[in-house]
Amino acid sequence: MTETPPPYGDQPQQPQQPQNPYGAQPPYGGPPAQPGYGYGGYAPVDHPQATTVLVLGIVSLVVCGLAGPFAWIMGNRVVREIDASGGRWGGRSTANIGRILGIIASVLLGLVVLFFVGIFIFAIAVGTTTSP
Repeated sequence: MTETPPPYGDQPQQPQQPQNPYGAQPPYGGPPAQPGYGYGGYAPVDHPQATTVLVLGIVSLVVCGLAGPFAWIMGNRVVREIDASGGRWGGRSTANIGRILGIIASVLLGLVVLFFVGIFIFAIAVGTTTSP
């Protein structure tokens, strides 16, 4: 006896697999999914003082140059702590920008101080050489 094939259009039913609402995932024991930003959706929290360093750097450059050395020193410490945290802290670029702005403001402050010291020394030299 030979089995007759099903008529045209009638296909044998295949059991359907339930659709995964979370997208395609590898089966157990398969390779893990590729991590995105951070690992497994984890984004490190910014260092609590990273924004403070950035604000100090901006203030030192725009308003008050005396804040420059504070932004520079604090920025060095915060960047060092972020690097040593092993990925627990973020905000390295924010702290680094504030640190660089602090360096620029400190250099400009130093140049201004040197300029005024030079003017002061020049005024003393000119004042002592002329007699009334």
